[in-house]
Amino acid sequence: MIYLQLFFEFFKTGLFAIGGGLATLPFLQNISEKYGWFSSRELVDMIAVSESTPGPIGINMATYAGYKTANLPGAIIAVIGEVAPSIIIIVLIAHYYMKFNEHPKVAAAFYGVRPAVAGLIGAAGFEVAKVALFNINKYLSTKNVLDIFDVKSLLLFAFILISSNKYKKHPVLFLLAAAAIGIIFKY
Repeated sequence: MIYLQLFFEFFKTGLFAIGGGLATLPFLQNISEKYGWFSSRELVDMIAVSESTPGPIGINMATYAGYKTANLPGAIIAVIGEVAPSIIIIVLIAHYYMKFNEHPKVAAAFYGVRPAVAGLIGAAGFEVAKVALFNINKYLSTKNVLDIFDVKSLLLFAFILISSNKYKKHPVLFLLAAAAIGIIFKY
């Protein structure tokens, strides 16, 4: 039963997460809440690992979640579920795209999908920021406003944000720097 659930949930993720790997985050958050296969903190860790390893983030995250849930068979099934919609859709699009790519309704549909994708990615980014930069649970238990801020995480976030915009280096360099800072300061 777990294998069917993994396949179905990642099939839905692959089918509706238009816009790339980060667009899968709202779906992964939903899976986390629905099944408890991984926590919000583990989701943030999955994002970090997926962003720092080769390959598409959605596939890496499906592999991680599937493996954590049902070991190697779970990882394989989750990945198959994640990629199956893309394969099906690309075959259909390739077949029909040349006939309809100039049609005004097709162009209008793509015009509407772009901001929706940006909104999904923004919402996912907000959820990741809540977990990575703030101590919501600590604040809820203490009701002390200062407990809401994870100062080290906020400083690291600001440093990486400013540095990446200023120096325009490869993202891997910033990930390695953040990992080193985390190790040095026992993050």
